[in-house]
Amino acid sequence: MKLRDVLWVLFISILPLIELRGAVPVGAILGIPFYINYICAVVGNLLPVPFILLFIPKILDFMGKFKTFRPVVEWLKRKALKNKDKIAKSESSECDEVPSISDTGSDISTQSDVNCTEGEADSTPQVAKSVTLENTKRHMSFGAFIGLMLFVLLPAPGTGAWTGALVAALFNYPKKKSFLSIALGVLGCGIIMCLASYGVLGFLSFLID
Repeated sequence: MKLRDVLWVLFISILPLIELRGAVPVGAILGIPFYINYICAVVGNLLPVPFILLFIPKILDFMGKFKTFRPVVEWLKRKALKNKDKIAKSESSECDEVPSISDTGSDISTQSDVNCTEGEADSTPQVAKSVTLENTKRHMSFGAFIGLMLFVLLPAPGTGAWTGALVAALFNYPKKKSFLSIALGVLGCGIIMCLASYGVLGFLSFLID
């Protein structure tokens, strides 16, 4: 095992789209012991998460002011809206795709009217032109916490820490709870990928030796 190989795993796990689910198999191919591979991949995958949760809304708002970057910003917002339903199916309102303004759930009809005017939930053609997300800080229910964790945990296309953090940030979920949920998902995903890459016996080899 070489330091260069370990750094490769760390670097690959930081990359969006590839993340931990791509880094662990690479580490296995390079012959890195599973426990070192696991730690490096988890750490690398979690490194961008705090920065996404803290800064991505402001960065996207700034980029949205420039015509060149506006399509990218709108695409990311639509991606967040699409994946939000997968993460928080337990949360509902009359406008399902847009988070409600109130954490208490009271006066839903009034809030729905407000949300529907923001250009996303009324299913009009304008949605492709402009996507507005709710900036009011939201309560994260237990269902949303588990949903976010499972979204990050399952090694499937379009999931992962980057997308989970993007959704949590743009929908203004509490940052500490979001990071904890994402971290648990990354830890679980790491175990799944190690089992897939090393096999059960390889994964438990340190106990057998």
